[in-house]
Amino acid sequence: MKFEEGDKIIVLLTEEEGKVVEIMNEKMVMIEVKGVRFPTYTDQIDFPYFKMFSKKRVEEKQKVFIDNVKSEKGSTKQKVADGMFVSFVPVFSKDVFDDQIIEKFKLYLINQTDIEFNFTYDLVFNGVSDFELHNSITPLNDFYLNDVKFEELSDNPRFEFEFSLKKPDKRKAEYFEASLKIKAKQLFKRIEEMQLKNEPSFSYLLFQEYPDKVEEVKVDLSRLGNSGYRIYSAHEIRQNMPAPQSVVDLHIEKLTDNWKHLSNFEILTIQLKAFEKHYDAAIAHYQPNMIVIHGIGAGKLRDEIHEILKGKGQVKSFRNQYHPNYGYGATEIFFEY
Repeated sequence: MKFEEGDKIIVLLTEEEGKVVEIMNEKMVMIEVKGVRFPTYTDQIDFPYFKMFSKKRVEEKQKVFIDNVKSEKGSTKQKVADGMFVSFVPVFSKDVFDDQIIEKFKLYLINQTDIEFNFTYDLVFNGVSDFELHNSITPLNDFYLNDVKFEELSDNPRFEFEFSLKKPDKRKAEYFEASLKIKAKQLFKRIEEMQLKNEPSFSYLLFQEYPDKVEEVKVDLSRLGNSGYRIYSAHEIRQNMPAPQSVVDLHIEKLTDNWKHLSNFEILTIQLKAFEKHYDAAIAHYQPNMIVIHGIGAGKLRDEIHEILKGKGQVKSFRNQYHPNYGYGATEIFFEY
């Protein structure tokens, strides 16, 4: 690492000067420019004196009339993937044996869409809210959320988000909820993959596309009530229907905490019931597609889901092929309405 805390630097893209305030890992540092702190890769900054000796001789400025001024090109980041992500950036320190260990994670919300969102972020430990944040995130931009100590990730953390459009659209849903729950075993696996690939962070997808608004259909409920059907309020229905999600994880530990005493048949029943609920929510919100994570194993859950999909009229197609995040343990479903 050629940079140290306190070093003066220059941002290569904007040529703005700042300083290094924190060393995050071998590839990333936290810098401060004009009072604003944000993370950046070390190859995107340099020392000011390198530019001083390498820049060309400044020519005398000429008067430019307003009609001849060229419009500046925007510095918006290039889209590398579609969707909203939460990224974990490890911050390393050294133990008594001078070995590098992860001290904490810096969490960032990454908006890889062309839409600006309002969002609410809530960090929950063992069912109790520990940190809450309300803000907005612009298109193709990152937003720093908070720091989480490495040892705190063993306390069953749940990262909850609620999104809404900064500029309301009558065709889109009023809000969208997404949550992430990380198990210690899964976390260690992602850290190992990150280190093997020599990457500075790892991310989880929250959603790919913001869902459309569900069209309300008026029904004469009095006739149903007179026929002996029990009628529930809209509030009660919402409690029983999960928020629409573009990625659904059906691993049993994601669905219930008390699963170790269950038989294989009981586990499969819970997983298929959860799949049906998320499928219905996707259809109700006119989602274009949905990824279902079923794992590999013996393939029983995958086969059952595929049989169900074959009988669904709204399913245009589905495929179980290699995915960079889930391997062969997920099926992507495409809907038509």
